[in-house]
Order: sequence, then C-alpha cells, then structure tokens
Amino acid sequence: MSAQLEATVSAVSGSEVTESSGYLARLLLLLDTRTGRGASMEQIEQEFQENLAPLALQLEQRGMVRALRAGSGLYAIHLSDEGLVEVHRLKELQKNRAARLRHTMDAFHRWLFDTVGDQKPVDPVLFLDTPWSFFAGAVITDSELHEALGYLSEHQLIKYIETEPVTVAITPQGVSCALAGGNVQDHVNRQRPGTTYNNFLPNAQGVIIGEQQNVTQNNTAGIDPSAFVQLAGYVGQISSTLGMPDPDRVKLERVAQELHDEATSPNPEPGRMRQFTTQVKTMLLGAGATAAAQVGLQMAEQALGTLV
Repeated sequence: MSAQLEATVSAVSGSEVTESSGYLARLLLLLDTRTGRGASMEQIEQEFQENLAPLALQLEQRGMVRALRAGSGLYAIHLSDEGLVEVHRLKELQKNRAARLRHTMDAFHRWLFDTVGDQKPVDPVLFLDTPWSFFAGAVITDSELHEALGYLSEHQLIKYIETEPVTVAITPQGVSCALAGGNVQDHVNRQRPGTTYNNFLPNAQGVIIGEQQNVTQNNTAGIDPSAFVQLAGYVGQISSTLGMPDPDRVKLERVAQELHDEATSPNPEPGRMRQFTTQVKTMLLGAGATAAAQVGLQMAEQALGTLV
C-alpha cells in the first residue's frame, strides 16, 4: 500500500477509516458478499492489487474482522459483528449524495495538491484510477467527478486549462486551502462574506435638524439599511410638527437617533433595527392621524418589510 494511503488511514480512527480509505471499505464489502462472510487471504489477494496484510491488520485492530493465523501468518479473515454493523453503515452512506460530493471534492483536491501542487496542469480523469476514487467502498463516477470539478472551479480552487483533453491545475487559493487543513467546504464557508451593500444614504444625520449630511456606508451584514436611515431622518424632520407633548417628542427623537446609529453602523443588527422601528411606529400611531405621521408609518412598514 502506498505511503500516501497509509498516512491518510493512520490519521483517522473508527468507522471514519473506511470512509477515508477506498481499500478498507471495499475489503469489508467484499467479505460481506462471501459465504460465511469470510475468505482466505489467497482468494482476496486475487481481487486486490495492494498488499492485503496491512489492510486486514488495520481492520482487525478496529474489531471489524477476525483474523485466522497459521505458522506462516494470516491465512483467512472473517467479518465480526462490528464489521457487519460497519458494512450496513457504508451501504447507507453510499446513498447520501451530498456526502458523496463532499468526499469527491476533498479527495480530488488532496490528490491534485499532492500530485501537482506546483500548479502544473493534469488530466483530472487520472484521479479515477487512484485509491482516493472511492466513497464508502463505492466507485466515484465520471459525473460525480465532473460535478466536484465544477464546484472547485466555481470557488477558484482549481482552474480549467483549454487543452485536448481538458486539464486542470490547482490555483494559489487551492494551495492555501490544502495547507490550511480541514476540508473544501470549511474553506469555502470561511471565504464567503455576507452580502455587501454599498449604500449612498441621504439624510444620514436627518434626526438632528439643521445637520443634514450625505453618508456613504459599506456593510457586510447582508442587510440593506437605507430604508431605516431614511425613516430616522424623516422622523427627525417632522417630530416638531406632530403636536406631541415635549416628553413624547424628545423620546421619539431619541429612538429615531438610536435607529439611525444602528442602521449606519458597519454591521447593522436586524433585531435592534426592528426594535427601534417598532418603537417609532408605536409613537407615530400615538401622535394622531396627521399626514406627516401617516407617511412615517408607511415608511416604518416598508423598512420592517425588508427584514422579512
């Protein structure tokens, strides 16, 4: 067995071993097809190109097979109860399309980095002839490989080279992903920012009468706060026209200022904007059915609607 495969297998334990090693999982599944769920080493070696003894010993260490020995060493192996349980798990796992795709992406990415980490192009179909090209003992298909390649390319971990046949090369970002450890999906999730809104916010200081300014905001919270900023500015402009008692007016302006401050922060928090907007809405309802108050209520509804 190759040193690369041995290193991979030794890095994991328990049932995860049979997911990371195509040979170990295939050996368990093969034994399950034999009468008595066992076979001689000679019989099995006819179907394995790799040295069978290390595989059998690893499975024996994990209690998944029972090994029979003679003076010359191992001569037969049989599935144990733990091995039968693992075979059932593997068969169920093979039906998990998302898990198959994740494994294919990770396995191909590792293989590509180990094979041509210097970013030279390589025919991706070569991967299908390696021990990495199995998932839970099942062969990875051409279509699964191409789907995985599409995902890796989309997230700039590999790039296609227009040759005949088409080849791929690992990108600098792909190298960084490999060196960081973990898996492809973890790397993609770390690299994926929230939606960035570049907002030109009119009247960003509108809650302070006479200090109207224009402010440009960049936020990565995945929220467009412009409707809340406009509401806060509008309330600041009309508060003195609503005929509210001074204590109520001061409270309304304070809440509008808090809404403005939250909405123009680098990362507006939806819960706080909802809270302040609801308070503004309640106070505008209490101000009576003036035209100015009604416009403010409509603005508040529209702003809250953006959070749904």
